[in-house]
Amino acid sequence: MTAPESYRSAAPTTLDVSSLFGLSGKVAVVTGGSRGIGYMIAAGLVANGVRVYITARKAEACDAAAAELSAHGECISIPADLSTPDGLTTFVGALTERESQVDILVNNAGAAWGAPLGEFPDSGFDKVMNINVKAPFMLTQALLPQLRAGATADDPARVIMIGSIDGIRVPIGDNYSYSASKAGIHMLARHMAAHLVADHVLINSIAPGPFPSKMMAYMLEDDDNREMVLASNPRKRVGTPEDIAGAVIFLASRAGAYTTGTVIPVDGGISTL
Repeated sequence: MTAPESYRSAAPTTLDVSSLFGLSGKVAVVTGGSRGIGYMIAAGLVANGVRVYITARKAEACDAAAAELSAHGECISIPADLSTPDGLTTFVGALTERESQVDILVNNAGAAWGAPLGEFPDSGFDKVMNINVKAPFMLTQALLPQLRAGATADDPARVIMIGSIDGIRVPIGDNYSYSASKAGIHMLARHMAAHLVADHVLINSIAPGPFPSKMMAYMLEDDDNREMVLASNPRKRVGTPEDIAGAVIFLASRAGAYTTGTVIPVDGGISTL
């Protein structure tokens, strides 16, 4: 039996890698782009022809990261503390002076805090929730005009929230505000996705497992702890730049244009245990 024409409408030329995953000429913002997963994501986007704006609270580190990445493409540093109203206003103002359209927003900047039950401070809870949940919401809201500006049915704008597997499973540690914030950002992305899909703005979350980062340094730089991390991962390794950049490129490209409101674990299989 021959398949109906409607099932055979895609021309082979639209299914090659460059058509499915090409991002050249896009404009992206990556928060927390000066180090760790944010740097890996920014590097992956820059390498694929995206003009990338990175932001971080420490200006010197942000500028240095942008200078490194600029050796491979376009990367611009706009340092700011997005967890404060002034920092958010400053960043959005500086960005919109340069760009009237943003195609990809990666809300990656995050913070963690650990303390035993009975000793967990208000300040630790508030800091983590403000940086990990409130700031991504407020930045996405502030950039909606730029996200909508170039978004079409065929080529939607993309917002990618970087959550965590600690927002899916119960962590073994005492990072209570962190796990709550990451579960919160996953749900926030789903909620916003439902309201913005009609505007051709797609919102998804990635839930990374262990990756080399300052947040994971206390585990990965100690030999015993590192062995424990590797042993508990079905893939028996930590994540690499290719792993996280590949997931972002999928969601940001034509290949991900039918995906919204979802959470994608990039964790070596930990969330399946």
